[in-house]
Amino acid sequence: MITFLALLCLLALFMVFRMPIAFAMGLVGFIGLALQLGWRPAFAVLERIFFDSSSSFILVAIPLFILMAELLTSGDVTRRAIHACQCWIGHVKGGLAMATVASSVLLAALVGSSTASTAAMAASAFPEMRNHNYADRLAAAVVSVGGTLAVVVPPSIVLVVYGVLTETSIGQLFIAGIVPGLLTASGLALVIKIIATRTDQAPKGDPFQLGKAVKASRHVIPMGLLMVGVIGAIYGGVASPSEAAALGVMGSLIIILVQRSITFVGLSTSVSAAIRATVMIVAIVTCSAIFANYLAFTRITHALLEFASTTDLPRAAILAFMVLILLVMGMFMDQLAILSLAMPLAFPTAMALGYDPVWFGIVVTKTVEIGLLTPPLGLNAYVASAQTGVALGTIFRGIVPFLLMELVVLVVLLCFPEITLWLPSLMLG
Repeated sequence: MITFLALLCLLALFMVFRMPIAFAMGLVGFIGLALQLGWRPAFAVLERIFFDSSSSFILVAIPLFILMAELLTSGDVTRRAIHACQCWIGHVKGGLAMATVASSVLLAALVGSSTASTAAMAASAFPEMRNHNYADRLAAAVVSVGGTLAVVVPPSIVLVVYGVLTETSIGQLFIAGIVPGLLTASGLALVIKIIATRTDQAPKGDPFQLGKAVKASRHVIPMGLLMVGVIGAIYGGVASPSEAAALGVMGSLIIILVQRSITFVGLSTSVSAAIRATVMIVAIVTCSAIFANYLAFTRITHALLEFASTTDLPRAAILAFMVLILLVMGMFMDQLAILSLAMPLAFPTAMALGYDPVWFGIVVTKTVEIGLLTPPLGLNAYVASAQTGVALGTIFRGIVPFLLMELVVLVVLLCFPEITLWLPSLMLG
């Protein structure tokens, strides 16, 4: 225990000096293995871990989903989807903000990255809301919270990483994320409606024009078909997540080539961005496996499992404590860093308590999503501030009512697991 606490302090020290979380965890895990087993056995274990964790077939889905998102963004497909949503519901009071949320759902189903979704919405939806005299506080907040939908709505990169770290079915995680994602989006729209009704932050938009809305929707149809095809292939058991991701990349290429909306430079940029993001995620997965193996050798995980199975505390109290810890971690850490640090301990404990791994994955993902909005880190707020020029303090104040709604949705998902597990149970049936 003393050695474990000393290495935790070393990990904290590495993070203070801003060493990437993946390398910090890997280095601390390796040092711990060396202290436990000796240097030669530690190197042998390191070699096995690197090969086993980096050669997993399911990891193929990560670069493919990222590449699909990058291609659609570079091909201007996402901007057209945003415009179409604005044409349909932008005329009501607060409609442009609601259209931004609807666009975020579409974008989340194709991008899978929260920061990328926030950046895209900040570049396209925010100027439109500002032109229609929306308060910067509301407009920037909507952009920030809309981007978080990419964490829950499939094909979420966070869900893929959770599935890889915990060996949970990624297909079931994707399907399980649909209803919570739509529930969250509905909650965001409800908050916007309340703000628009009670304040002057959200004026009415331009008059509705059916012809313009129908014309704009033509650009959304290919994207909608692609989204249904990718998720439908997984739901129907026709393709694994990795195979569905490959179909998504092929469909994205067909769409942007038919629409002639991408250049060679854009294609090259998309591939480069996908490679950079993939290398970072694989490094986190691999180094997390090193740290998890060290925890296994120290028997910390075994002790926690034994405590969870023998304690007199209600299992709901233990779960609430874990959720609280994850929420606090979200205030200071990146979403993937939270998964890599917490899952080696939290997941076995949750399984010992008898919770469903798919449901627990959605709960964890929801807490990570909330962390993207909470200060002092609040990554989505930082992205929105950098893109829009709105002060961080203003954005965080605008986020508060949406954050309260996010917590309500989290409590609902905790109290009613069937909301999350309904679609996966149909899939298994």
